[in-house]
Amino acid sequence: MAFSAGDNTGGPMAEINVTPLVDVMLVLLIIFMITTPLMSNKTQITLPQVNLVNKEKAKLKATPIQLSVKEDGSLFWNDEPITRDILESRLSSAAQQQPQPPLNLRGDATTKMRTINEITKIAQAQGMLDIGYVATKEKNR
Repeated sequence: MAFSAGDNTGGPMAEINVTPLVDVMLVLLIIFMITTPLMSNKTQITLPQVNLVNKEKAKLKATPIQLSVKEDGSLFWNDEPITRDILESRLSSAAQQQPQPPLNLRGDATTKMRTINEITKIAQAQGMLDIGYVATKEKNR
């Protein structure tokens, strides 16, 4: 602690000693001046170029397919009743579209998971990549 020598109060000085702060800052400056040139990469490589998607292509998103399954196993393609044979052919043609539409699979609350699993396997076998499962959020009590 520094004490004043010039005035007669004899109490501690209220001024901050900045000399240690300046010393630390100068040491840090020298360290950064030395290490910065060492951080540059010596090996020159050519990075691959990115193919950016046009904004128009990004806007083109296929409308999702709504596939509903009832408890008895009956299927509905966008609210239109279909059979499993027709389902396979429609999924096959939808899988070949560019961009491929997502498949939203909706089942009744009482539909067996085995049935949902079978439909999912059929969709995957036909080449569908984006399969989602639709559920309603549970209400707070």
